[in-house]
Amino acid sequence: MSTVSPLAKYKLVFLGDQSVGKTSIITRFMYDKFDTTYQATIGIDFLSKTMYLEDRTIRLQLWDTAGQERFRSLIPSYIRDSSVAVIVYDVANRQSFLNTTKWIEEVRNERGNDVIIVLVGNKTDLVDKRQVSIEEGESKSRDSDIMFIETSAKAGFNVKPLFRKIAAALPGMETLSATKQEDMVDVNLKSTTSNAQAEQNQGGCSC
Repeated sequence: MSTVSPLAKYKLVFLGDQSVGKTSIITRFMYDKFDTTYQATIGIDFLSKTMYLEDRTIRLQLWDTAGQERFRSLIPSYIRDSSVAVIVYDVANRQSFLNTTKWIEEVRNERGNDVIIVLVGNKTDLVDKRQVSIEEGESKSRDSDIMFIETSAKAGFNVKPLFRKIAAALPGMETLSATKQEDMVDVNLKSTTSNAQAEQNQGGCSC
């Protein structure tokens, strides 16, 4: 009888200031939907999703942390045994970008180099309100030696490629060629979909 190999599990912890869109990115990835009513995450939320890749199946455990200062003391314990730290900022909120420095430092203090860090600039649909350029995000990622991508949870832009990019970087995923990795990510990160622009013109929060 053939034995079924155990499903590889990886813990992803989402970090960043309040209202940058951590929950929205997870919701878009999990259910392919966007909730226009913003509710702050209280404490820590946990979700799990199986990803089917070219030659294997993995389970991602997604830990969504609250951005409010009063919950900061909870976060180190969740970083401690994580495989991936996803640090999110809002491209229309410069302070949230500046604060990613302390989030990166916190992850490094807990995990050293034994963790994949991804810097995510969210809310690219807020074209007219952008305060952080894609070049600044790329520069910070290079200086910190971490991965980088821009997304819009509202428009669904680059959310699936974000998780494919993460999956390809996980331990044991080296068999995915660099070419395949490039194919997974939208090449022109500066572009936004027409739907995103249409929604943005209608106003409203893009959490």
